[in-house]
Amino acid sequence: MITQVQTVLLVICPALLIVAALKDVTTYTIPNWISLALIVAFFPAALLLGLPFEGIGLHLGIGVAALVAGMVMFALGWIGGGDAKVFAATALWLGWPASATFLLVTALAGGVLAMTLLAMRSMLLRRYVSAGPSWLSRLAEPGENVPYGLAICIGGLAAFPASTLVRAMAAAPPL
Repeated sequence: MITQVQTVLLVICPALLIVAALKDVTTYTIPNWISLALIVAFFPAALLLGLPFEGIGLHLGIGVAALVAGMVMFALGWIGGGDAKVFAATALWLGWPASATFLLVTALAGGVLAMTLLAMRSMLLRRYVSAGPSWLSRLAEPGENVPYGLAICIGGLAAFPASTLVRAMAAAPPL
């Protein structure tokens, strides 16, 4: 049986991913506090949801590998620094094998996002999009950045049900 504490702990990651996506889409930034909160909240969530210590170690390894990959993508100019940090923090929460789903869905969502932004930035659609809110108009500006945090959020949310923490929760004793 799942307790309220376990439920609250389990919704931290999806909730923070949604906040990160909204911030990125509207401001082109993902505040550091979101990534930091994801990292800090992972440890009590993992312990209270019943993840064994070796599982926590595996999650840490996956998070570090994702951070290195994110740093490479940042250095190549593919994503922003906030994207790299939230990418790594999300991988920390997901573990293996959900990280594989996370990578695949994030890449696909990123492709759809890029194509959508290209369409919005075309001469045909830009004038219509520009009539919307200022953040939407900014998305339609040619040469503007890509809020890849949205793709990371979609990938994270898609992979989360298969995460080690969700599976550990089912086996965890009630608090």
